[in-house]
Amino acid sequence: MKSFQQRIAHWIFMAPALIMFVIYVVLPIIQSLWLSLFEWDGLSPEKTFVGLGNYLELFNDEVFWLAVKNNVLWVVLFLLAPPIGLALALFLNQKVPGMRLVKSLYFFPFVISQVVVGLVFSWFYDPGFGLLNTFLQGLGLITTPLAPLSSEGGVTFAIIVAGLWPQVAYCMILYLTGLNSLDRDQIEAAMLDGASQWQMLWLVILPQLRPATFIAIVVTVIGSLRSFDLIAIMTQGGPYNSSTVLAFMMYEQSITNYRMGYGAAIATILFLIMSVYIAYFLNKMIKQERVR
Repeated sequence: MKSFQQRIAHWIFMAPALIMFVIYVVLPIIQSLWLSLFEWDGLSPEKTFVGLGNYLELFNDEVFWLAVKNNVLWVVLFLLAPPIGLALALFLNQKVPGMRLVKSLYFFPFVISQVVVGLVFSWFYDPGFGLLNTFLQGLGLITTPLAPLSSEGGVTFAIIVAGLWPQVAYCMILYLTGLNSLDRDQIEAAMLDGASQWQMLWLVILPQLRPATFIAIVVTVIGSLRSFDLIAIMTQGGPYNSSTVLAFMMYEQSITNYRMGYGAAIATILFLIMSVYIAYFLNKMIKQERVR
């Protein structure tokens, strides 16, 4: 009897969270998958069943493939955040006077809203009064004002730079936490063995920061795939859809164009991409834990 109670005890404690997870996560996912098989404007009481029609239309949509390309750019360039965050964490981990104030300045981007970040960088890039043009013109590097948010070829890169600002701060915080929990005995042993600074970093510090690195990469990639706020604030997907991504395209089709089924199909594709990525990293994490 006691063993049976022990077996079900953890399920009893997990039940409230599981129920909430099923209601607010699993059921909406199933409803979205089902909705993607219909053509529906979100207002009329009847839906028209189209089967895989939304997906066929999606794969023949040039804007969809442009959004996929932009999402790939977001993922690739966002992966700069962990190494930059690590470099900043190593710099800020020094015990010198005034370092706490410097830490707070680097921490600031993480605590402000993405909407504020979008507005700040929109002003920063403004060709009329933006600091970017003021700085470049002051150095004599340009004569004609730049308009990054109006350039089809450069707008995505400009928005990604804005997104990297708070993401680097997040990665920096993760690494600072990891640096504060390093095994001092290993560091002292490496110093006694005459390890150089690069050997200390590569062979002693980075292996101990592996959990922080894992979390930083996972969260960074998921954040890049979920990118929406900055695009909605800074460009609305323009110019000519050149900065759109899957999340914003889903919103635009569902809310602006009243095509809920088509938007659900985009959401399904994005969900599948994230699921494959998360499953891969969870499998990798489980294997690492088994090795330990």
